[in-house]
Amino acid sequence: MNKSLVWINVCESSADNYGAMLMQELKTRRPALEIMGMGGPAMRAQGLKTVFRSEELSLVGLTEVFGALPRIMGYLKTIRTLMREKRPAALILLDAPDFNFRLARMAYSLKIPVLYYVAPQIWAWRKSRIKFLKKYVDHIACILPFEPAFFQEHGIKADFVGHPALEGLDLPGLEKISVENNEIAILPGSRKKEISSLLPLFSSAADILRENYPDLVFNVIQAPGVKIDFLRRFCPQKPWFKFIPPENRHQYIKKSCLALAASGTVTLECAILEVPAIVAYKLSWISYLAGRILIRVKFISMPNLILDDEIFPEFIQTRARVDNILSTARAWLDNPQQAALVREHLKKIKTILGDKSATKSSADLTLELLDKGKPNENN
Repeated sequence: MNKSLVWINVCESSADNYGAMLMQELKTRRPALEIMGMGGPAMRAQGLKTVFRSEELSLVGLTEVFGALPRIMGYLKTIRTLMREKRPAALILLDAPDFNFRLARMAYSLKIPVLYYVAPQIWAWRKSRIKFLKKYVDHIACILPFEPAFFQEHGIKADFVGHPALEGLDLPGLEKISVENNEIAILPGSRKKEISSLLPLFSSAADILRENYPDLVFNVIQAPGVKIDFLRRFCPQKPWFKFIPPENRHQYIKKSCLALAASGTVTLECAILEVPAIVAYKLSWISYLAGRILIRVKFISMPNLILDDEIFPEFIQTRARVDNILSTARAWLDNPQQAALVREHLKKIKTILGDKSATKSSADLTLELLDKGKPNENN
């Protein structure tokens, strides 16, 4: 086992940011540590020895995954070969269970300890996978406070480490930014499929809102790893649409009077920044019907799950329509007290998430695995 090597595997844009923060913390504590695996631009900037780029595997739904299966199988074959050759001392998996579970199985066969950071949400759907986690994963670093009890109940080591979204925000600085009552954030997601299905919907609603509220400005937020030319394909070139680069996204979210958002990490960022958001999402019909059968939670956006209440209106699939978005947006714009009530509810989010550093806590668990290894490991 190579005690100076860690493999980190990330398949999503938000997880790439969390992985980069973890890499920075690990390298600070152990400068000689080598980190390789799959990641995005943020992790590459931290010196990841990149085997594959996570942008190439950012997929939504069953139909999209089926189309990419030959490529996915090729990735898995290469990773299996490299893990055998390199023998990392620990495998860190972030989210993306459909891909990362296969790596967990590989690590188990090689006696490589596994930390799952950003727990797969099996409490929401496909609960049967709990047996897999119990067998193949050594420890779970949970980013939601209600998750450890669920995993511990099934005999899995799990700790609440805090939520890394809080660390990615300069809260003291952002709290100085005042809300602009004529600015609305558009957050169409980080995956191409999300953007192509949601940005035309959001921009159509924005055009109609502009007719009734002529001073409105719509800030289209560019997610990390998304090219601005791709965003422009689905949003008309009009003066009230402004494209905001990723490095400025939090400032523009914070000063928005409301947001139109794809379901995902951005909804939690909106909640932390106390910005009312209208949440929409669309999938292929096969993916949507499968989800209806398997998903066992009332809401899809993280703030609603945490608060156990539909604070952010959710419009999914056939309900993701311009008229539904307009109805809520107009209510908030015409009655600021309604938006103020939403903001009041959102104040609870930071309290619930607490003040733990998810990055530092996950680094602690990673180094513990490095030093301890697996019982009876075959070196």
